[in-house]
Amino acid sequence: MNTFMLQHEFAIRLACFLFMFCSMSLWELAAPRRRLTVSKLLRWANNLALVALNSVLVRALFPAAAVGVAAFTTQQGWGLLNYFILPSWVVVLVSIVLLDLVIYLQHVMFHAVPLLWRLHRVHHADLDIDVTTGIRFHPIEIILSMHIKAVVILVLGPPVLAVVIFEVLLNATSLFNHGNVRMPPTLDRVLRLLLVTPDMHRVHHSVEEDETNSNFAFNLSVWDRLFGTYRDRPRAKHKDMIIGISTFRETNRCVWLPGILMLPFIGKVMNYDINRRRVKSDDTS
Repeated sequence: MNTFMLQHEFAIRLACFLFMFCSMSLWELAAPRRRLTVSKLLRWANNLALVALNSVLVRALFPAAAVGVAAFTTQQGWGLLNYFILPSWVVVLVSIVLLDLVIYLQHVMFHAVPLLWRLHRVHHADLDIDVTTGIRFHPIEIILSMHIKAVVILVLGPPVLAVVIFEVLLNATSLFNHGNVRMPPTLDRVLRLLLVTPDMHRVHHSVEEDETNSNFAFNLSVWDRLFGTYRDRPRAKHKDMIIGISTFRETNRCVWLPGILMLPFIGKVMNYDINRRRVKSDDTS
């Protein structure tokens, strides 16, 4: 199984990505949740160009990617999970859940640390939110994320199968929960008991900082509920809320690829709302 996954990991991930991307794109056409404010053709051309650039960089810098690290740890018997004798399906399930928790914590960290927020704001500066937003990240953030993931895999020692499944899920859920799609409210309420839904994650892309600093999870919604970062809905209606970052509203910076790549290096980044002490109006100290 490990050999098969190593040989066909890229094809499996690519096939799942294309299926999910096409499915979400068709859903957005059939039942959009919000009216877009920027030319879709313009945004998609630049967002997908960024994705292509990131894909080339990742394959060039990390030929084996996370799956190769998992194969190495399995061969060496490294990692905490290799110290327990458990059924294979339990190890796979525990690995996926723990990796999902790491992604949640990493996401919080990229908001809490000003230097990392410089990189992550490329994702948030998109002036609309749709399926392409879910794969819009600065190349440096992608590289840092790959290093974090590699270290976590070395520590945990998850099997190759678990890492492949997790990578597929991470891509699929990111495309899903960024989708500009409408679903029945009842279905949304039921799904978000376990999974992050588009309406749940859209709150995270609000220009309001307290809303941006909520709903960090990508896959399992339990992390936001467990750590107190869950927000049910935005103050404004989903159709009326403003997407993006209040200080970055220019098309040339937020939509065109050269501006997107330069975004982390522009302006000052003060302590972001997630780690800034709120001062009461009657606080005179």
